[in-house]
Amino acid sequence: MARSSAAAPADTLGNIRRFVLALFGIGVLGTAADLLLTGHFEDLWQLAPLALLVVSALIVAWHLASGGRASLRAHQAMMALFIISGLIGTFLHLRANIEFEAEMYPELGGFELYWKAIQGASPPSLAPGAMIALGLLGLIYAYRHPSLDTNSPQRSGAPS
Repeated sequence: MARSSAAAPADTLGNIRRFVLALFGIGVLGTAADLLLTGHFEDLWQLAPLALLVVSALIVAWHLASGGRASLRAHQAMMALFIISGLIGTFLHLRANIEFEAEMYPELGGFELYWKAIQGASPPSLAPGAMIALGLLGLIYAYRHPSLDTNSPQRSGAPS
């Protein structure tokens, strides 16, 4: 059976969307494993990204089951929280490294101190950027998703 050329772009976009969601899922699992293996649960601030990852996985499961608008909107809200948590985490990691480097090298200041801190390995200053990247990837999945189209017949059922 020949496929119509009009359906091909929609099929392609659906396949890309599923691939992006799969990458997102791999990223969520990998980031959660990394946080658990490194003991990133000493206080509430450290638990926040783990909690976001777990809730996000539940929302994605809900969306895969329902394909509805509400689950996709919840996913989008969660992605905004991922981005915010990544920004806060970067600040907290960098602040901890600045404090550590200032104790180790009291003669350092200004850009030198900042540069030494950003290169710090514990905690890795830019590691929370993974949450930002996952948030953006999750938003790419939801971008112009058929479930958000109020005129689309595909507002419920399996997600694309």
